[in-house]
Amino acid sequence: MRSMLRDTAETIITAVVIFLVLQGTTQSFLIEGSSMEPTLTQDERLLVNRFVYTQSPISLFGAEDYLFGGPKRGDIVVFHPPTGSDTDFVKRIVGVPGDWVDLDGNAVYVNGERTDWVDVTTARRHEDYPVQVPPGEFFVLGDNRRVSVDSRNWGFVSADSLVGRAWAVYWPVVDFQLFS
Repeated sequence: MRSMLRDTAETIITAVVIFLVLQGTTQSFLIEGSSMEPTLTQDERLLVNRFVYTQSPISLFGAEDYLFGGPKRGDIVVFHPPTGSDTDFVKRIVGVPGDWVDLDGNAVYVNGERTDWVDVTTARRHEDYPVQVPPGEFFVLGDNRRVSVDSRNWGFVSADSLVGRAWAVYWPVVDFQLFS
């Protein structure tokens, strides 16, 4: 009897620890709108890794260091928008600090090279291109650029605004996909 109680207690404690770790490192996100089509579509549920962009408490040479590599070009991220909206946004990082981003009204160029994340027309919203991404900031675009409200509208997204990186679409099950 005592052995069975011990086994049950160990199982419950293990389940609680796993639950707490998942709660602290992941977040569920509902896709609203079509700004990330065809990659993400309306009403899909996304699992976001909140832990991956944890900043190191020690900063070397004045640079922002991340424990796990930090945000990269091409990452699909969830962030608090600079517009002050209470609803988080999901977009793709196109430019990281130091990058030069240029839009010619047709394609997106980063550091002079044409990007190929999504092959759609990318209209300029103003004529101040190319732009250099400042330290601690990111240039983000939706994959469906005809309808996306993104860095072309409100500028850069600060590193502090990033919630996390898209990890997987888990609902509906037929749309399941993992992001690297």
